[in-house]
Amino acid sequence: MEYKADSVKYSKNKSIIYLYGNARVLYGDFELDADYIRYDSEKKVIFASGRTDPKTNKYVGKPIFKSGAEGSAIADSIYYNSETTRAKVFGVFSEQEGGFFSGGQSKKQIDDELHIKNVMYSTCNLPHPHFGLMISKGVVTEKQIITGPVYMIIEDIPTPLGLPFAFFPKPNKRTSGIILPSPGEDATRGFFLQNGGYYLGLNDYWDAKLLGSIYTNGSYETSVNSQYIKRYKYSGNIGINYASVKNGLEGTEAFENPNKDFSIRWSHSQNANANPGTTFSASVNITSSSYYTNTAANQTYDIRAIANNTTNSSISYARTFSNNMNYSLSMTSNQTLSTRDVSIRLPEATFNVPTFSPFDSKTRVGEQKWYQKITVGYALLGTNAIDTKDSLLFQNDGLKRLRSGFSHNIPINMSFTALKYLNFSLGGTYNEVWNFQSIRNRYTRFADETFTARTDTISGFKRAGSYNLSTSMSTKIYGLKVFKNLGNIKALRHVMTPNVSFNYSPDFTRAGKGPFEAVIDQNGRPIIDASTGIPLTYSTFQGMAYQGSFSGKSASIGFGVENTVELKVKSSKDTTGTGERKIPIIQGLSINGNYNFLAERNKLSLLNFSGRSQFTDKLGINYNGTFDPYDLEQSIDASGRPLVNTDGSPVLIRSNNYLLKRGRLARLTSIGFSFDYSLNPEALKKKNEANDKLSETAKQKGLSPLQSEQLAAISRDPNAFVDFNIPWNFSFSYSFQYSNDLGVSRTSNTLNFNGDLNLTTKWKVTFNSGYDFQNNGLTPMNIGIYRDLHCWDMSVNWVPYGAYKSYSLTLKVKASILQDLKLSKRQGFYNTYQ
Repeated sequence: MEYKADSVKYSKNKSIIYLYGNARVLYGDFELDADYIRYDSEKKVIFASGRTDPKTNKYVGKPIFKSGAEGSAIADSIYYNSETTRAKVFGVFSEQEGGFFSGGQSKKQIDDELHIKNVMYSTCNLPHPHFGLMISKGVVTEKQIITGPVYMIIEDIPTPLGLPFAFFPKPNKRTSGIILPSPGEDATRGFFLQNGGYYLGLNDYWDAKLLGSIYTNGSYETSVNSQYIKRYKYSGNIGINYASVKNGLEGTEAFENPNKDFSIRWSHSQNANANPGTTFSASVNITSSSYYTNTAANQTYDIRAIANNTTNSSISYARTFSNNMNYSLSMTSNQTLSTRDVSIRLPEATFNVPTFSPFDSKTRVGEQKWYQKITVGYALLGTNAIDTKDSLLFQNDGLKRLRSGFSHNIPINMSFTALKYLNFSLGGTYNEVWNFQSIRNRYTRFADETFTARTDTISGFKRAGSYNLSTSMSTKIYGLKVFKNLGNIKALRHVMTPNVSFNYSPDFTRAGKGPFEAVIDQNGRPIIDASTGIPLTYSTFQGMAYQGSFSGKSASIGFGVENTVELKVKSSKDTTGTGERKIPIIQGLSINGNYNFLAERNKLSLLNFSGRSQFTDKLGINYNGTFDPYDLEQSIDASGRPLVNTDGSPVLIRSNNYLLKRGRLARLTSIGFSFDYSLNPEALKKKNEANDKLSETAKQKGLSPLQSEQLAAISRDPNAFVDFNIPWNFSFSYSFQYSNDLGVSRTSNTLNFNGDLNLTTKWKVTFNSGYDFQNNGLTPMNIGIYRDLHCWDMSVNWVPYGAYKSYSLTLKVKASILQDLKLSKRQGFYNTYQ
């Protein structure tokens, strides 16, 4: 035995050793520190205790002990037999698997069993906990705790909540068990027991939850959720949900014929180092069109999910070779829930050859010759597609709607610099499409020269190709103005990047050219466009897998200019007075357009502009717009009569006359700008940093995509992220769009805001909402209230108005080990009776 202390004394026969002040004893794997320790070498018994400080009258220097791999514990006093390793502990305080044992008596046996009496078990980490389960007597083994009568104590007050006996498992691996449901009330479906079921710990890499919810009006929901992970290899989750929702009054059709909704989710991700060069991923989200609205986004009341109108799914496999050539195979689907449109690509394939120089040599010495600068690439796309309604997808003729084909793209380019500052590029692109279906139109002309078309889809291989030629030039122009007597402003820098290009493409829309056919009536006569006198044609690839880039003859000049303006000012943070910083006044302000020499009319295109201005470090504005250089004129019919709208206003079209004839440069046809601002940007920065840290932790620990998705929802859940170090925050975003298309003006603007406030060091309020300028009212608001109760917490989530008006209150223990120890109340959203 090893020992030390501030003072050491011995009995007369030296069989008893007395240690005083900062005493420490080491005996094998047993460690003991205390203010007073006594060791009887004859009885092999060690006794330790603290002492009462005469100045404060507090009990200090309590024994702290540790045995083997067990965690350390603190006690009022302890007896330990070094020969039998038995121990008797009074007033213990120790942590076990996230819980804390305190008070009472504990006796450690030879077989490592621990007998306890009048011990408090709690997840509160205070020596005198706010609440706990009082265990009158019990036995603690390596894998379980078996007790006699237990009852709950809250703030030293015994409650009638108790059990005659209890069993607490202490598993070293995942264990199956019952999941208790949450009670509540829904204004339409009645009282409920929600998300109760069974947890299956299948093995260390795979688990599953079987959950269900029942409502007193007869509605019910079931779900199966499974997660799997193999560290350093892959992880994923699968979820299947089914809901039968009854709305309306009993006896009505809506009540007797409940809505049947489903949701299927699968997410799979592969570790980047698992198989270098290959990747496999999956993100499947298939739902019925009314699932989110009928289930309130699976009881999450997430307004964004409820309002979501689209779902996307994809499963993909990709491989990259050592020479950077790569291919991929994927299956994708897109749903529009409101219209029930479904678009499926099953499968979709790509193969890419990166650009290379076929005439260059790896052993070349010296500069490249002009022909060695030529680069060539290749890209192949293939698909098997179907676009239909979800109700028609699985009908007998559903597969007949499949469209199959391939697209080939070969870019050829050569770049060089002339006169030191001018960057030139010459090249062209060849495109070819293969389709295994095409259309044939049959036209019927009537006496008034109107006609109708009947379309037939024909199976069979058909190909067509197109090409274009292009050249471009760009450079940079720098301007600098230095100021000597303009306050803190030191200089103004302007960078202008002009560019000019020329593009040529032949006419591929003539009959017999590419996929185009002539429009011929039932008598074999061609149908002529009355306005141009040119025979009409149609593309046999219309609506097919690949329609190709077949356009009319074009020879156009493209032009544009991009501008960046920066101020150089003195830095207020530099105490030496020599520091400077840059403020970007205008970032990427660009304007672009083109002029098509071969166009029949409106040769000059619309002029588009966009950019960003950073007025302060906290405020930046994005803006965009469109100018039309042409005037407007009233449309006329084939007889030359002016056309009018139902309200009597003229029907306007773009004229072929420039506005310059009227002394104007162009018409502003659209403009928009948006910005976001935080009154406390430091608070927003801290919150984003905390979210990034959580996401990074998820990656390092190999959490499943479902868990990562839950972390991503933190910013939307007012009670999921509560940081009392941030006293307040208020941020908002605004977007404005205006358009004037052919004399019809439209305006839209949206405002969203959110914030939080610490009422005290323990109370926090969060909120988010917006303003709908079109309807002149607030968008759905979500208010959260959080109260920190040390080992407990209370949260309130309230949607005060709208279709999903609801509230929920939860009072629960923070520790996950007692996650079922909670009191919750929820009143759900109200559905209009049908």
